[in-house]
Amino acid sequence: MSCTVFLDSCSVCGSPLPRLSSVPICAACWSEVPVQSGSLCSRCGDTLDQPQNSFGPDPQGICRVCRLAAPPFVKAVAYGPYEGRTRDLIHALKYDGLRPAARGLGKLLADAILQLAPEAPPEMIVVPVPLHRMKHAERGFNQARVVAAEALSVLRRQAPDWHLTLAPSTLIRLRATESQAGLTQRRLNMRGAFRVSEPMLVGGRHILLVADILTTGATARAASRALLEAGAESVYVATLARAHRIDRAFDRSLVASENTEPSTDLQATNVHHRQATMNAQNQPSF
Repeated sequence: MSCTVFLDSCSVCGSPLPRLSSVPICAACWSEVPVQSGSLCSRCGDTLDQPQNSFGPDPQGICRVCRLAAPPFVKAVAYGPYEGRTRDLIHALKYDGLRPAARGLGKLLADAILQLAPEAPPEMIVVPVPLHRMKHAERGFNQARVVAAEALSVLRRQAPDWHLTLAPSTLIRLRATESQAGLTQRRLNMRGAFRVSEPMLVGGRHILLVADILTTGATARAASRALLEAGAESVYVATLARAHRIDRAFDRSLVASENTEPSTDLQATNVHHRQATMNAQNQPSF
């Protein structure tokens, strides 16, 4: 078995590495990863930092978007916000191809998944959000899959009674949607973007959907809906990072697009439309 040993400097911050390592990222960078804090939506994990008024979060801790367009998943959690070192480390794996970073990121994802332990079912199928085949061929790997595998390795030690089974081929992405310009267009293009390859595998089962980043939530909704329509009992979502909206004006396009789906029960609204700006504008819209 071969093992690549990296020398010189940290691939993230450039600081000299004190010793030989198969993961060329310094301990300081890992220690600077921020964690989620403050009040969060109990459904999607977005921040609840608006004043308590008719347009803000309700007393039950559910954000306006989830109240007006209830997501098909039970709950979404993340390790931390999509910023700073979290963003740098995800980019190192995802765009720089630094596969050894998956081990450390897997530990962070395991911590995020553990947030679900008090309420999640004791047995779950873990489904990484797939890449389209063209994107997979270009990148050479699915970052969600490699990080999920590392996370489950950690969880087998930390939560041995929690039966989590990785099923990386369960979902198929039918269309390449990640490069679409504009959040509204991304949401529209997510319709029918996923198909379950083996419905018998998910029938009556509880699913844990995992990915690197949750931004608009359009991908999480579309993937969850595909799993539920294939017979899944429930879907939970866990990601490394959550990108939070900067502009809190409600994006009516999300409700409108969700309201056309017969499987989703939504409330009507006449709120003025402005497209929400995201911290991760150029990232895949999960």
